Amino acid sequence: MNALTISLESVIDLTDEQFFQICRQNSDLRFERNAQGNITIMAPEDGGTGMRSASITADLSIWNRRTKLGFTFGSSTGFKLPNGSDRSPDASWILKERWEALTPEQQAKFAPICPDFVVELMSPSDSLKITQGKMQEYQDNGARLGWLINRHDREVEVYRIGKPKEVLQNPSSLSGEDVLPEFVLSLEEIW
Repeated sequence: MNALTISLESVIDLTDEQFFQICRQNSDLRFERNAQGNITIMAPEDGGTGMRSASITADLSIWNRRTKLGFTFGSSTGFKLPNGSDRSPDASWILKERWEALTPEQQAKFAPICPDFVVELMSPSDSLKITQGKMQEYQDNGARLGWLINRHDREVEVYRIGKPKEVLQNPSSLSGEDVLPEFVLSLEEIW
């Protein structure tokens, strides 16, 4: 199944709580909502993409356990971005102080925060243009570092706050730079 986007704005104005409940009641699907209220319905990841996404999240988690600088999140975590979008990056990380500034109630739903670091790993059914738009949205909402990994073309687009994106051709690894100090993701298993 390819992603399907629907607009409900002329029919109903979903509250954040209603959208959260729709996501919980349909847990076999993945939902995102853009700032205009359009809902994108996505099928679960295919096996190859899911395996690679889990590997990225695991490497990030291992690094974070060692450094204790923040918190790592997997692909099923939703965030309410400052522009009103509800997004679920394939892997993400938030600085400890920023996460702990949220109330327990905020942490228990789609947390109203943009991750400091996000990864989108393209699956065969993803649109490059749409995924690039999401990456730009993360950057515009405060993500300090983002990686769009395009396995098909063996490219990585690196998004840094306040800078133009950088496109890397067939890199062997990626650096977490100053956002994730000493974190290096090997792309050997990702390609």
